[in-house]
Amino acid sequence: MECYEGATMIKSFRGQIEDGEQDTILLHTNNGSTGYRILKFQVMLESPGVGGGTESICKIWKVKQTAVDGLVNFSDPTLLGAAYYVEQDAAGYPLSENIIFDQEIFNQDIYITQKDVDGSHSINYYIELEQVKLDISQNTVATLKDMRMYNL
Repeated sequence: MECYEGATMIKSFRGQIEDGEQDTILLHTNNGSTGYRILKFQVMLESPGVGGGTESICKIWKVKQTAVDGLVNFSDPTLLGAAYYVEQDAAGYPLSENIIFDQEIFNQDIYITQKDVDGSHSINYYIELEQVKLDISQNTVATLKDMRMYNL
Protein backbone atom coordinates (compact mmCIF):
# COMPACT_ATOMS: atom_id res chain seq x y z
CA MET A 1 0.00 0.00 0.00
CA GLU A 2 1.47 3.33 -1.03
CA CYS A 3 1.29 6.63 0.83
CA TYR A 4 1.81 10.15 -0.39
CA GLU A 5 4.50 10.36 -3.09
CA GLY A 6 5.22 6.64 -3.03
CA ALA A 7 6.27 6.44 0.63
CA THR A 8 5.77 3.05 2.25
CA MET A 9 3.15 2.67 4.99
CA ILE A 10 4.79 1.53 8.25
CA LYS A 11 2.77 0.23 11.19
CA SER A 12 4.34 -0.13 14.61
CA PHE A 13 3.23 -2.17 17.59
CA ARG A 14 4.56 -2.25 21.12
CA GLY A 15 3.74 -4.09 24.26
CA GLN A 16 4.98 -5.89 27.31
CA ILE A 17 4.78 -9.63 27.62
CA GLU A 18 5.14 -11.77 30.73
CA ASP A 19 7.31 -14.87 30.94
CA GLY A 20 5.60 -17.83 29.26
CA GLU A 21 2.86 -15.71 27.71
CA GLN A 22 1.68 -14.94 24.17
CA ASP A 23 0.39 -11.69 22.62
CA THR A 24 -1.65 -11.39 19.44
CA ILE A 25 -1.14 -8.64 16.85
CA LEU A 26 -4.41 -8.34 14.92
CA LEU A 27 -3.71 -7.87 11.20
CA HIS A 28 -6.31 -9.94 9.34
CA THR A 29 -8.77 -8.28 6.99
CA ASN A 30 -11.97 -9.52 5.34
CA ASN A 31 -10.46 -9.77 1.86
CA GLY A 32 -6.78 -10.48 2.71
CA SER A 33 -5.50 -7.91 0.22
CA THR A 34 -3.20 -6.23 2.74
CA GLY A 35 0.07 -8.00 3.47
CA TYR A 36 2.85 -7.23 5.91
CA ARG A 37 6.59 -7.69 6.17
CA ILE A 38 8.59 -7.28 9.41
CA LEU A 39 11.11 -4.46 9.26
CA LYS A 40 12.18 -4.21 12.91
CA PHE A 41 11.86 -6.30 16.06
CA GLN A 42 13.42 -5.02 19.28
CA VAL A 43 13.16 -6.13 22.90
CA MET A 44 14.11 -4.63 26.26
CA LEU A 45 13.81 -5.93 29.80
CA GLU A 46 11.09 -4.38 31.96
CA SER A 47 13.68 -3.26 34.54
CA PRO A 48 17.01 -2.98 32.69
CA GLY A 49 20.14 -2.62 34.80
CA VAL A 50 18.42 -3.50 38.07
CA GLY A 51 20.39 -6.71 38.47
CA GLY A 52 19.52 -10.32 38.88
CA GLY A 53 20.47 -11.27 35.34
CA THR A 54 18.19 -12.73 32.73
CA GLU A 55 18.15 -14.62 29.44
CA SER A 56 14.99 -14.27 27.42
CA ILE A 57 13.77 -15.55 24.05
CA CYS A 58 11.02 -13.68 22.17
CA LYS A 59 9.61 -15.10 18.95
CA ILE A 60 7.17 -13.92 16.29
CA TRP A 61 4.88 -16.60 14.84
CA LYS A 62 2.42 -16.95 11.97
CA VAL A 63 0.20 -19.21 14.07
CA LYS A 64 -0.96 -19.26 17.67
CA GLN A 65 1.31 -21.40 19.83
CA THR A 66 -0.03 -24.11 22.14
CA ALA A 67 3.06 -23.93 24.36
CA VAL A 68 5.72 -21.26 24.94
CA ASP A 69 9.33 -22.43 25.15
CA GLY A 70 12.87 -21.11 24.79
CA LEU A 71 13.80 -23.24 21.78
CA VAL A 72 14.57 -21.57 18.44
CA ASN A 73 14.32 -23.57 15.20
CA PHE A 74 14.82 -21.57 12.00
CA SER A 75 13.55 -24.57 9.99
CA ASP A 76 10.04 -24.02 11.40
CA PRO A 77 8.00 -22.42 8.57
CA THR A 78 5.68 -20.70 11.07
CA LEU A 79 8.53 -18.72 12.70
CA LEU A 80 8.87 -15.13 11.44
CA GLY A 81 11.61 -13.87 13.76
CA ALA A 82 13.36 -14.25 17.09
CA ALA A 83 15.08 -12.03 19.64
CA TYR A 84 17.53 -13.20 22.30
CA TYR A 85 18.04 -10.80 25.22
CA VAL A 86 20.76 -11.30 27.84
CA GLU A 87 21.55 -9.12 30.83
CA GLN A 88 24.11 -10.44 33.27
CA ASP A 89 24.18 -9.44 36.91
CA ALA A 90 27.86 -8.39 36.85
CA ALA A 91 27.86 -6.65 33.46
CA GLY A 92 26.30 -3.22 33.01
CA TYR A 93 25.48 -3.70 29.35
CA PRO A 94 22.70 -5.89 27.98
CA LEU A 95 23.05 -7.90 24.79
CA SER A 96 20.23 -8.34 22.33
CA GLU A 97 20.37 -10.40 19.13
CA ASN A 98 17.41 -9.89 16.79
CA ILE A 99 16.80 -11.93 13.67
CA ILE A 100 13.83 -11.40 11.38
CA PHE A 101 12.93 -13.02 8.11
CA ASP A 102 12.22 -9.78 6.29
CA GLN A 103 11.24 -11.29 2.94
CA GLU A 104 8.34 -13.23 4.44
CA ILE A 105 4.97 -11.65 3.58
CA PHE A 106 1.86 -12.57 5.59
CA ASN A 107 -1.71 -11.30 5.69
CA GLN A 108 -3.05 -12.81 8.91
CA ASP A 109 -2.60 -12.15 12.63
CA ILE A 110 0.84 -12.77 14.17
CA TYR A 111 1.74 -13.94 17.66
CA ILE A 112 4.57 -12.91 20.01
CA THR A 113 5.86 -15.33 22.66
CA GLN A 114 8.37 -14.79 25.44
CA LYS A 115 10.25 -17.27 27.60
CA ASP A 116 12.68 -16.17 30.31
CA VAL A 117 15.23 -18.97 30.60
CA ASP A 118 16.54 -17.91 34.04
CA GLY A 119 13.54 -16.47 35.82
CA SER A 120 10.26 -14.73 35.27
CA HIS A 121 11.03 -11.26 33.92
CA SER A 122 8.71 -9.30 31.63
CA ILE A 123 9.99 -8.07 28.28
CA ASN A 124 8.97 -5.01 26.27
CA TYR A 125 8.80 -5.45 22.51
CA TYR A 126 8.62 -3.11 19.55
CA ILE A 127 7.74 -4.24 16.02
CA GLU A 128 7.63 -2.29 12.77
CA LEU A 129 5.73 -3.77 9.84
CA GLU A 130 5.74 -2.60 6.25
CA GLN A 131 2.25 -2.67 4.78
CA VAL A 132 2.14 -4.23 1.30
CA LYS A 133 -0.77 -4.16 -1.15
CA LEU A 134 -1.33 -7.69 -2.46
CA ASP A 135 -2.79 -8.44 -5.88
CA ILE A 136 -5.23 -11.37 -6.15
CA SER A 137 -2.56 -14.01 -6.82
CA GLN A 138 -0.31 -12.80 -3.97
CA ASN A 139 -3.36 -12.68 -1.69
CA THR A 140 -4.24 -16.26 -2.59
CA VAL A 141 -0.69 -17.53 -2.05
CA ALA A 142 -0.31 -15.75 1.33
CA THR A 143 -3.72 -16.95 2.53
CA LEU A 144 -3.14 -20.55 1.41
CA LYS A 145 0.30 -20.61 3.06
CA ASP A 146 -1.24 -19.32 6.30
CA MET A 147 -4.09 -21.84 6.11
CA ARG A 148 -1.59 -24.65 5.55
CA MET A 149 0.39 -23.52 8.63
CA TYR A 150 -2.74 -23.78 10.79
CA ASN A 151 -3.13 -27.40 9.75
CA LEU A 152 0.46 -28.51 10.57
